[in-house]
Amino acid sequence: MKLKHPYRSRLIYGLLAILISSSIIITSPQPSYGQSWLNWIYQGVQVIQLSNLSDSQEVKYGRQINDELIRSGQFRISRNQTLTQRVDRIGQRLAQNSSRPNLPFTFQVLQDNSINAFATMGGFAYVNTGLIAAAENEAELASVIGHEIAHITQRHSIKQMRNVAISQGLMSATGLSENNIVNIGVQLGFNLPRSREAELEADRIGLQNLRKAGYAPIGMITFMKKLLQSGGAPPAFLSTHPATSQRVQALSQAVNPDIAYQGDGLDNRAYQREFRGLL
Repeated sequence: MKLKHPYRSRLIYGLLAILISSSIIITSPQPSYGQSWLNWIYQGVQVIQLSNLSDSQEVKYGRQINDELIRSGQFRISRNQTLTQRVDRIGQRLAQNSSRPNLPFTFQVLQDNSINAFATMGGFAYVNTGLIAAAENEAELASVIGHEIAHITQRHSIKQMRNVAISQGLMSATGLSENNIVNIGVQLGFNLPRSREAELEADRIGLQNLRKAGYAPIGMITFMKKLLQSGGAPPAFLSTHPATSQRVQALSQAVNPDIAYQGDGLDNRAYQREFRGLL
């Protein structure tokens, strides 16, 4: 039987061929790092524009990254609730004086003797017990927490995440999948260093935050000098937060010597009792 509309027939057969080939692509196993847009549609993976993340989305992904970091077994949350509450008290005091006071910040203490602290996104910040032990007073500890808060308020992790996604070929024209957001966030948590520009900005904003919260600004300078002058292997903090004499010089120039010691947190004995004594 001869078809009256050969063009329509070719069109129908062509569409059938596309549907069949598409179904083969969709149902075939695909590596997670190379998913096509068809796979995303089929699996219902939401594609996110990092530059347009809302606060609620940022908190959501920060929580997921936190869960994966803890699940990895490489980060152990301290069970000392008193110590955690005291670190959180400092963190919340600083957070309320930051540029994003409405973000629900979460401060956690990690049972780790290395001198380190880091932040991801959505208000999640982490401080090692080793760093708490290295600080001489509350102002020094607050200076580190203020620095990490600045990384969060300035969305440094999100900017760094975008760069990593592009370098790994994970960023599409429409954005980044939710799974990749979390996976890259976990990578960043595992000691990927910040840029010098991000560190200088976090120093500057962290120092402003420290002053605004009522802490003595000298704490940031003395703690940074202590890290730079430490003998032996450099602290882990310096591998993820590149420290140079330029940073110390910039901090020293930003602090008026006449008011450097004005503010809270310089009682070394109180710190020994309230923080170091709990380690």
